[in-house]
Amino acid sequence: MTAPFRNFIAGEWVAPTEAVPNVNPSNLTDVVGEYARGGAADVDAAVAAAKAAFPAWSRTVPYARHEILKKVAAEIFARKDELGRLLSREEGKTLAEGIGEVTRAGQIFEFFAAETVRLAGETLPSVRPGVGVEVTREPLGIVGMITPWNFPIAIPAWKIAPALAYGNCIVFKPAELVPGSAHALAEIIVRAGVPAGVFNLVMGKGSTVGQRLLDHPDITAITFTGSVSTGRKVAAAAISGEVMKKVQLEMGGKNPLVVLDDADLPIAVETAVNGAFFSTGQRCTASSRIIVTEGIHDRFVDAVKGRLAQLTVDDALKAGTHIGPVVDESQLDQDMRYIEIGRAEGATLAYGGERLNRESEGFYLSPALFTEATPEMRISREEIFGPVAAVIRVKDYEEALAVSNDTPFGLSSGICTTSLKHATHFKRNADAGMVMVNLPTAGVDFHVPFGGRKGSSYGPREQGSYAREFFTQVKTAYTLA
Repeated sequence: MTAPFRNFIAGEWVAPTEAVPNVNPSNLTDVVGEYARGGAADVDAAVAAAKAAFPAWSRTVPYARHEILKKVAAEIFARKDELGRLLSREEGKTLAEGIGEVTRAGQIFEFFAAETVRLAGETLPSVRPGVGVEVTREPLGIVGMITPWNFPIAIPAWKIAPALAYGNCIVFKPAELVPGSAHALAEIIVRAGVPAGVFNLVMGKGSTVGQRLLDHPDITAITFTGSVSTGRKVAAAAISGEVMKKVQLEMGGKNPLVVLDDADLPIAVETAVNGAFFSTGQRCTASSRIIVTEGIHDRFVDAVKGRLAQLTVDDALKAGTHIGPVVDESQLDQDMRYIEIGRAEGATLAYGGERLNRESEGFYLSPALFTEATPEMRISREEIFGPVAAVIRVKDYEEALAVSNDTPFGLSSGICTTSLKHATHFKRNADAGMVMVNLPTAGVDFHVPFGGRKGSSYGPREQGSYAREFFTQVKTAYTLA
């Protein structure tokens, strides 16, 4: 047995007092490694190190940060196949998806390397004679980061890269289900030359490590991606202390894909299947509500069923696998509960929804397609976070738009149509942070803002140049000439 993978605190790899196994969901006999489970004392040490490092790091010239982020990007790109395999092994998405996610992480670090020298301010005339005004942006301080298991390197990348680019220090807590990708990314950041204390990795449970990040008085800001219920607790805790923390929350989605009678059927089918079921449906942007007008409904459902029959559910690392396993037993149990809920509510399970056996023991589930769902059913309103989608039949575009907006979430929304009129109207009137036309609701670029509305997001957007809204604070300075 190899030694456990360690936390990184104050420029040192720290031996853990406790470690937990990281198990491959495609093969339950395959242990990726033993990873540290830290606690509140580790968070305290990391925060103290970050606090000591912040004055010097926040005042480094932008080019110094640029060079570090460029080195991180270069190593990620050079090792994308290896890192993608690790990611797929521990999380369960297909190897192609794993490599794609790693590539995206590299692109994010590359983008923010350039952003270090793009941060601009303003010089404005005052309303008072002889007075000059400067508006500048400065780093926040120490940022606590809590990331989910479904994108174990991309989501950490789009939080860590801008935080470093704009001169912040970091205490990073990844999801306990997927520590391998986080640890590999931390090693790359360390090799790139980040000074001691600037970046700290503390793996462990949310109830201990995450909670201490929320409670610690020297943490300036919290960026969190996860469930709505946890996100609400994060927000409440972050502002309850003596020092109110800046908060950024990315939470759930129940994303609609509207398919109109005039849609190109093959495009609509591929869009729906990709958005709903690829990455095992474990994406906050997944198309879990498919809203179809009655003129195309039956042809669309038949075509989707035919397409699902062509997909292979198997080991994430096997060639030819289209859909890997569910991430763990708890998530699989949740998926199966919702499948039973859908049946009990009166929806028709038109395809899949069965636990599958494969060569290796894993958490395999055939993609589940419900038809004859209605907007008020739980399977149409609650985030399942698995390969389960509900088709809702509607009369026309107006009803489709109303149903698509009838949700407490507002992350991503899509439409399949050949009508410029309907596409234009939908883009303007879809109550979501991101809108797709003839494209899956899941799948976004690294250089533009990511985020939603209502119960899906809270605080400034992530990714692209808009990330500066969260990771910097504005200062206005006046000078009498």
